[in-house]
Amino acid sequence: MAERSKEQELAWLRTIAGELATQTIARLDETLPWYGNMPPSRRSAVGLVAQTGISSFIQWYENPSATPWIASDVFSSAPRELLRSISLQETLQLIRVVVSVVEDRVAPRSEALREAILHYSRDVAFAAADVYARAAEARGLWDARLEALVVDSILTGESDDELPSRIAALGWHGDGEAAVLVGTSERFVDVDQLRRLARHAGADLLIGLQGTRLVVVLGRMPVPVKDANGVESAPLSFLEIAQRLSESFSDGPLVLGPTVENLVEASRSARAALAGVAVARAWRNSPRPVLADDLLPERALAGDGLARRTLIEQIYEPLAAQSGELMETLWCYLDNGRSLEATARELFVHPNTVRYRLKKVSEIIGWNATGAREALILQSALIAGSIAQHGARRSSVSRERTVTTKK
Repeated sequence: MAERSKEQELAWLRTIAGELATQTIARLDETLPWYGNMPPSRRSAVGLVAQTGISSFIQWYENPSATPWIASDVFSSAPRELLRSISLQETLQLIRVVVSVVEDRVAPRSEALREAILHYSRDVAFAAADVYARAAEARGLWDARLEALVVDSILTGESDDELPSRIAALGWHGDGEAAVLVGTSERFVDVDQLRRLARHAGADLLIGLQGTRLVVVLGRMPVPVKDANGVESAPLSFLEIAQRLSESFSDGPLVLGPTVENLVEASRSARAALAGVAVARAWRNSPRPVLADDLLPERALAGDGLARRTLIEQIYEPLAAQSGELMETLWCYLDNGRSLEATARELFVHPNTVRYRLKKVSEIIGWNATGAREALILQSALIAGSIAQHGARRSSVSRERTVTTKK
C-alpha cells in the first residue's frame, strides 16, 4: 500500500512539474531584485536551473540514493559563466525560492513529501556550495599559474603584447612605479601574510617562488597610507616596503632592484636584483635588504653589463659633460685616499675648493664621494667609463685605418 502511495505521489508530482516551474519563475521575479536586473540570457539560465531542480527533486524522491549526482544534475544545465555572474549567496536565495514554492504546493499533501523536500533542499544547498568551492579552487589555481607566468616573463624579459592583459586578469592594483625584490625563502611561503603586509604599506604584489628563490614584484596602490592613528602619511619608498616584507624571507641576500616607471618595464629591475643576489655576499656587512645599485661595483666585476652601463650612464657621462675640473678633482680625491689636503696640494688649490667641487659632484650624480662605500662606487664608475671611452677611441682609429687602407 505504501509503495502504491509513493507511486501515486510520483505520478502527481510529474503532472504538476510544469505548474511548479511557472510559479517558481514568477516568485523569482517578485522576490529577487538581482534576478529582474539580469540580461535575458542570464535570466533564462537561472530559470533553467530552477526548473532542473524541480525535475531533479522528483527523480530524487523516486531514488534518494542518487544524492551524489545532484550537483551535476542541477547545475550542469547552466552555462559556465553563470557561476561567475551570480554569487553563492544568490544561488542559495534561488534554492530557497524553489524550495518554498515546492513546499507550499506539495508539503500539505503528505508528511513524507514534506520531509523529502527538507532533505532534498539540504542536499542541493551542500551541492551548490561544493560547485562554488570547486570553481573557486580552479580559479585560484588558474590565478597562481597566471601569476607565475607573469613573474617568469618579467624575470626573463620576454614580455609581449599579452603581458598587460595578463596583468589585468590578475586584478593588479598597482599604479605607476614598480620594483622587484629577490631573496630566498622556504618552499612553503605564507603568501596571504605577504600580501597583507604589502597592502598595509600601500603596495600590491606579484609573487613567484622558483625553488628556494622568492621573487616579489612591488607596485604602488592608488590609496592613501595611514599610520597607527589613522592619519594619512607620505607614501613609503620601495626600500621601506621591502624592509617590512623582509621577515617573510629566509636568511641570505635580499636585493631590491631599481624603480621603473611601470610594471611592463619591471624586467630591468628584475635583472638588476638577480645580478645583485649573485654578488651580495661580497659586500661584508651589507644591509638587508640592499639596493641593487649599491652593489654596482661587485656586479660590474662579476661581468654584469647592465651594471657597467649604469655606472657609465649615471656617473661617468654626467661628470664628463661638466667642466673637466670636477672629473679631475674626483680622480685626485679618490687616488689620494679621500684626503682633502693631499688633493688640494696636487691640484694647487685650497682645501675648501676641493670641498666645493666634491659637493658639486654629489649634486650632479647623487653619490657622495666622502663616504667609503660611495667612493668605491664612484671609483668603479670612473674606471668603467675610462675603459669604455678608450675602447671607443681605439675602435674609431681602427675603422679610420681600415678606410684609408682600402683607398
